[in-house]
Amino acid sequence: QVQLVESGGGLVQPGGSLKLSCVASGIIFRLYTMGWYRQAPGKQRELVAVISSGGTTDYADSVKGRFTISRDNAKNTVYLQMISLKPEDTAVYYCNAFMRLSKDSTPYNYWGQGTQVTVSS
Repeated sequence: QVQLVESGGGLVQPGGSLKLSCVASGIIFRLYTMGWYRQAPGKQRELVAVISSGGTTDYADSVKGRFTISRDNAKNTVYLQMISLKPEDTAVYYCNAFMRLSKDSTPYNYWGQGTQVTVSS
């Protein structure tokens, strides 16, 4: 049974910080690209940050310089450190695990249930 379990969401004031965690089980964690996505009301789900199995990272332009993604393979955990939070960061944040052996192979793609982040004064 594959499980991705997010934690760390909550209510924070603008300018505040939160750190999200996602613990994976049932997969060979070190082989997967891990990502954080978010979905705000009335909007499509968007990629926030991604970290490859080799440690390469990428970020949405809206969060560059404020968010940091990292992973600890020994703990099967990916993190999203968020600072200088803005009201527009309010969304449900989802953890994602993705892997495929080649461009034409069947992908392995898993999602957590999400954690709510609310930035409001």
